[in-house]
Amino acid sequence: MAVIALIACGSRKRETASEAVHLYTGTLFTLSLEYAHRRQVDAFYILSAKHGLLSPDAVIEPYDVTLNRLSAKERRAWARKVVQQLQRRADLRRDHFIILAGARYREHLLPHLSSVEMPLAGLTIGKQLQYLKECLAGE
Repeated sequence: MAVIALIACGSRKRETASEAVHLYTGTLFTLSLEYAHRRQVDAFYILSAKHGLLSPDAVIEPYDVTLNRLSAKERRAWARKVVQQLQRRADLRRDHFIILAGARYREHLLPHLSSVEMPLAGLTIGKQLQYLKECLAGE
């Protein structure tokens, strides 16, 4: 069983094409990434509203797409794409997933994953940042 973190993309981005892990510059993304590293996950991927599932080393251009602006139908289609991408990289039944993403990113993925941990679920952005900072300070 592998432990895999799924980290939501962020709206704050560099202005030029970059590896996905370096493209997103927001505090929530940065803290989520550090949290995943501290948890010593076997792998992590970025949940991109535009691209679906991104490997950290995928080079992409900046974009302005968020799941919050998509319809429920479009979010379901996005989730189907992510599940297909994830199936090529992970065992959805055996692997354990740590999801560091909001409800819109999780909602249609959860039925496809057997073992899930969602440490930020139900928290406002401010509380998510506080939780991550406290976890990172305590280690």
